[in-house]
Amino acid sequence: MIDSTHPVQAQKPTYKNNPKVINAWCSYDWANSVYNLTITATIFPVYYSAVTREAYGGETVNFLGIQVQNTVLYSYAISFSFLVIVFLSPVLSGIADYSGKKKRFMQFFTYTGSLACLGLFLFTGENVTYGIICSVLASIGYAGALVFYNAFLPEIATPDRMDKISAKGFSMGYTGSVVLLLVNVLIISNPGWVGLPDTDAGKLQATRLAFLMVGIWWLCFSQIAFYFLKDQPTHNKATSGLLTKGFHELSKVLRSLREQKPTLRFLSAFFFYSMGVQTVMLLAPLFGEAEIHLPGDKLILTVLILQIVAILGAQLFARIATNKGNKLSIAIAICIWACICIAAYFLTTEIQFYILAAFLGLVMGGIQSVSRSTYSKLIPIGTKDTASYFSLYDVSEKLAIVLGTFSYGLILQLTGSMRNSAASMIVFFIAGFIFLMMARLPKPEHNK
Repeated sequence: MIDSTHPVQAQKPTYKNNPKVINAWCSYDWANSVYNLTITATIFPVYYSAVTREAYGGETVNFLGIQVQNTVLYSYAISFSFLVIVFLSPVLSGIADYSGKKKRFMQFFTYTGSLACLGLFLFTGENVTYGIICSVLASIGYAGALVFYNAFLPEIATPDRMDKISAKGFSMGYTGSVVLLLVNVLIISNPGWVGLPDTDAGKLQATRLAFLMVGIWWLCFSQIAFYFLKDQPTHNKATSGLLTKGFHELSKVLRSLREQKPTLRFLSAFFFYSMGVQTVMLLAPLFGEAEIHLPGDKLILTVLILQIVAILGAQLFARIATNKGNKLSIAIAICIWACICIAAYFLTTEIQFYILAAFLGLVMGGIQSVSRSTYSKLIPIGTKDTASYFSLYDVSEKLAIVLGTFSYGLILQLTGSMRNSAASMIVFFIAGFIFLMMARLPKPEHNK
C-alpha cells in the first residue's frame, strides 16, 4: 500500500498546500456542480416530463420498443447510471493507481459527461431513447470524475488543511451552480433576450440552451484543474494486463482495510447517514410539491435556498472540525439531520418549509465537505492508491442512494404519505451516529 521507497519524491516539495494547486482543485467543484443542480435537481427533470408528455400524448413513452411511463423510465435510467459507476469505479481506480493516471480518467469522465450535456440540446421529446442515453452518460461522467477528483485531495493537502480545502471546494461548487442556474432561469423566463419568441415554444428552446450552457461551463472551467493537477509517478512501466493489475491494486486496498478499523467504521457510518442525507436532498423538492403544494417556481427558489445556505454550512462545519474535531462536527450535523426528518412530519405551511430548507442546506454543505476531508485524513500517509480508496467511498454513497430512495419509495407506497417516508429516514441517521461514535477519527492538530 505505502511506497516506502519514494515517500517524498513522488511529489515536488511545493505541490502540497500550494495555493495555485488548491485553488485549481477547488475550481473543479465550480465546473461540475452546475450539472448536479441544473440537470439533476431542477430544469432537466421538468423539461423531460413536459416534452415527452407532449410528444407521446401522455405519460407513456416508447423506449427501445418497450412501453413505459416517462418518469419511471427516467428514474430507472439514473439508477442504472449509479450502478454502472458502482461496478466500474473500483476497477478503473485500481488501474489509475497502478498506472499513475488519475487525471486521465478524470478527464475521460469529465469529457463524457460534459459532451452528453451538450447532446441534450438535441433532445426534443420524441427522441426519448436519445435523451435517456445522453442523461445516463452525463450522470456516469459526473459520478465517475468525482472519484478521481476526490482522490487528489490527500495528494495536494496536508491533514491539517483538508477540512478547510474540502469546504472551499464545496462552497465554490454551490456558488457556481447558483450563478448559472439564475442565468438559465432568467433566460428561460425571458427567451426574447436571446432572440427567441416569447412563447411556450420559445421557453422550451431556451431550456435546451440551458443544457448547452451546462456542458460548455463544465468543459471549459474543468481545464483549470487539469492544467495544475499532476499525477504521482508510480514507476510502473508495464501496460499489458492493466485490468488484472487494476484488480490487484483494489485487492491491496481491501486487504489493508481489514487492519484499519477506524476507516471501516467511518465508512459504515458514512454509508448509513448517506442513505438519509442523499435521499432527503434528492426528494426534498418532491416533498414540497406533494405535501406543501408548492408550484414549480417556488420549488426552484427552495433549491436556491439550499445551495446558498450550504455555502455557509460547509465553512461552519469545517471550522468545527478544525477546532473541535471531525467526529464532533459530523455528529452535530447528524443530530440536526435527524431533527429535520422529525420536523418534516409536522410541516404544514410554506414558511415552515422554507425555514426547514434553510436548516437542510446548512447541514447539507457541512456533512458533505467534512465527510470528504475526514475520509481523506484516514487514508494512510504516502499511499498512492488514493483513487482505489475513494472508489470505495463513492460506492458506499451510490449504494446508499439506491437503498435510501428505495426505502423512501417503499414506505410511501405502503403508507401513502411522504411525511412517513421522511420521518423514517431518522433510522439511518441513528445507525450512522452509532458507527461514528465507534470510530477513532483524527483529532485537531492542536490537541495532538
